[in-house]
Amino acid sequence: MKDEVQTHDFIEKWSKDKRILLPVVVGNDLELRLYSGIQSLRTGSYGIEEPVGEPFTDYESIDMVIVPGVAFDLSGRRLGHGKGYYDRLLPHISAYKIGICFPFQLVEEVPSEEFDIRMDTIITCE
Repeated sequence: MKDEVQTHDFIEKWSKDKRILLPVVVGNDLELRLYSGIQSLRTGSYGIEEPVGEPFTDYESIDMVIVPGVAFDLSGRRLGHGKGYYDRLLPHISAYKIGICFPFQLVEEVPSEEFDIRMDTIITCE
C-alpha cells in the first residue's frame, strides 16, 4: 500500500537465505503463504502482489513477524487500516513482532483495545 514502507528489496534479499511468508487477503482474513520468488506473485486484494500456493499454518515455526501499519507508538501499539486483518492473525503467532513504518507514522499514543497485539519493537524507515 502507498502509505506503508516498501519491503520488496528486503524480501528479495533475504528470501535466498530465509523462509519468507507473506500475507494474502482471503475474504475477511489474512493467510500466510511461502514466498518463492517474484514469479510466484499475483495481484490480489487492494492491488497488492501476493504469493500463490497453499496456506502456511505452522505458526509455531515462525521466528519473526514484520507488521505494517498506519501508525505506531513507542509502547508497541499499532493502528491499522481498520479491517482487522492483523488483529485476527497475530493472536495465533507467538513470534517476535516488529512494527515497520515511516518516521511520521510514529506518534505519541495510538488508541488500543484489550484484544490488540502489541509489537515488541518498532523500526522506522526513510
